[in-house]
Amino acid sequence: MKKVKRKSYYDKRKLIVFAFVLPAAIYMFLMIIIPIINNIVMGFQNVDLMNFAKGEKKFIGFDMYKKIFQNSTFRIALKNTISYTFWCLVFQFPLGFAMALFFSKKFKLSQFLRGLTVIAWVLPMIAVAGVFKYMFNGDIGIINHLLVNLKIIKEPIKWLAYGDSAMTAIIIANIWKGVPFNMILLSAALTTLPTDVFEAASIDGANTVKRFFYITVPLLKPAIISVLTLGFIYTFKVFDLSYVMTGGGPGSATEMLSTLAYRYSFSEYNFSQGSAVANVLFILLMVVGIFYISLVNKEESNN
Repeated sequence: MKKVKRKSYYDKRKLIVFAFVLPAAIYMFLMIIIPIINNIVMGFQNVDLMNFAKGEKKFIGFDMYKKIFQNSTFRIALKNTISYTFWCLVFQFPLGFAMALFFSKKFKLSQFLRGLTVIAWVLPMIAVAGVFKYMFNGDIGIINHLLVNLKIIKEPIKWLAYGDSAMTAIIIANIWKGVPFNMILLSAALTTLPTDVFEAASIDGANTVKRFFYITVPLLKPAIISVLTLGFIYTFKVFDLSYVMTGGGPGSATEMLSTLAYRYSFSEYNFSQGSAVANVLFILLMVVGIFYISLVNKEESNN
């Protein structure tokens, strides 16, 4: 009798868990899985505004992928995306790490200042892009005003009118947005480090630098891998920042894979070409995700 009651209890718990999970599963299936599958299928078809309305979707295999890889604009967008992601991570991760170490120390106003820096991460990317677009305005932007007053430049720079300076402006905006994200995750990881290890190292004569490189960094390795991977994914799929600040211009100087896919699909109405670019972006991010999972599994097996 007890076994029957226990089985009935566990069955009810399973039904409750299933009831909570089902809405999220339905949402993911309808809003994420089905669109991804449709996008993958469309990348192997020839779909534009004309035949989309007629329902004619001719299968063309890998012809669309051959076309985009032969397209100089796609190669520029791929190069821009990789370069943008690299430079953002090069600056925002060390800055975030340094701020995490700084705010891990107990001092007056540390909690307040750390909370203040989190505002940058909480703000929507659209709002950040709009603010930085105004700040880098060549005529009335505050960036030029400060640089001229500090005698760093002699005359205002048209930041968003030239390729290199426009890309620099976007990178700076993303670094400002991304540093708090790195800081929060690394700060949380720092709180889990055992203090007795640092005390023993200090007694043995290890200075601050040695304790950092031989204790802190190795113990934070899983967190560092996670932060870098998430930072890469969030940065590599950038859309709103580039779209709002420059629209991918001037020319194709700040064109990213995401903005190119959007332009092909919703400006030129070549849905298959846009789907193919989006699928390339998806594959690259999936490779990074698989690489991250393999690293995590390797770390867990070593431990």
